Amino acid sequence: MLKTLKDIDLKGKKVFVRVDFNVPVKDGVVTDDTRIREALKTIKYVTDNGGFATLATHLGRPKGEKNPKYTVKPVADHINGKGYFKAVFVDDCIGKSVTEAVNNQKQDTVLILENLRFYPDEEKNNPEFSKNLAAPFDVYINDAFGTSHRKHASVYGIPSVMQNKAAGFLLEKEALYFDRLLQAPEHPFSAVLGGAKVSDKIGVIESLLERADNILIGGAMAYTFLKYKGIGVGKSLVEEELLGTVEKVLKKAADKGVEIALPVDHIVSAEFGGAPEVCGVQDIPADRMGLDIGPKTIESYKKMLSKSKTILWNGPMGVFEQPAYAEGTFAIAKYAAELDATVVVGGGDSVAAVNQAGVSDKISHISTGGGASLEYLEYGSLPGIDILRG
Repeated sequence: MLKTLKDIDLKGKKVFVRVDFNVPVKDGVVTDDTRIREALKTIKYVTDNGGFATLATHLGRPKGEKNPKYTVKPVADHINGKGYFKAVFVDDCIGKSVTEAVNNQKQDTVLILENLRFYPDEEKNNPEFSKNLAAPFDVYINDAFGTSHRKHASVYGIPSVMQNKAAGFLLEKEALYFDRLLQAPEHPFSAVLGGAKVSDKIGVIESLLERADNILIGGAMAYTFLKYKGIGVGKSLVEEELLGTVEKVLKKAADKGVEIALPVDHIVSAEFGGAPEVCGVQDIPADRMGLDIGPKTIESYKKMLSKSKTILWNGPMGVFEQPAYAEGTFAIAKYAAELDATVVVGGGDSVAAVNQAGVSDKISHISTGGGASLEYLEYGSLPGIDILRG
């Protein structure tokens, strides 16, 4: 059972909150604060219940060195500018300055520590570093789902040495939805998988073959499946080295009675970025490349989804960043949003797609972690969540 924020007595406690404030910063200014806003509920709960909250995050890839380009200070400045809460920036994440700041913290302030990844020991999960991070605190809260697939000091090391630990509201919600998908999905259960590479999703596909009733494949990864089946894919992106893997997947799907649906028509072009054309058949001409699913496939996929009670979507149906090849992705997003089904969307591109389609408020759950959601689906658990289970 996952221990959550409401299971912890916070009054008067010094609370280390691992957040994911790895937000885009340009010229010292935060350009998208979605991840900050998603953590506000947890932060407010800690302070409203008498806790002293200290936030810790990574930002960018400083590679274990103190690089001012990746300082967390602009995040603290942004929070104060927006008035989300009163943030006090601390110029380190371990040591004397942190201990003093925590010991002198006022109830109406929230501390924000400097970038955890300024130390190589964070990603190495060094036990001594974990103890140093934990030293000033009474309680550990993880609300950073996007990093919970990594055995880093702030995700796995600290809760290994602290007794009072729990999931924040964001992490709790992620675990609730993914555990339901993996352990007790309502059937029919459809998975919509897209993106560029079969290799990125093979573990997820194999996991879903144990749970889903059908898998609808789009994006460039569909062309590797079509190529294996002897269907012409023209100049489309294909992972030749995975044709043998596709054979095993299709055989296992047949054995399990899981239908794997592939595009029956396409939006194609002579070159990437070229004028779109409808290819009304499954075979793509030799001088064309597939860049989106076609109108027949959209209708076919809608028909399959119409019967679903659970839908997982990970990966776009085409190169949706370009309007000429976006119709398949947006059509599926809008249709799924209208269904009477539990719809879970994971992966950065899929999240961007539902946002651009204007239907994010109608999706049951939009995951905040691309890599983490894929690993959760593949392995059924994540280190940063497992360490919090009682």
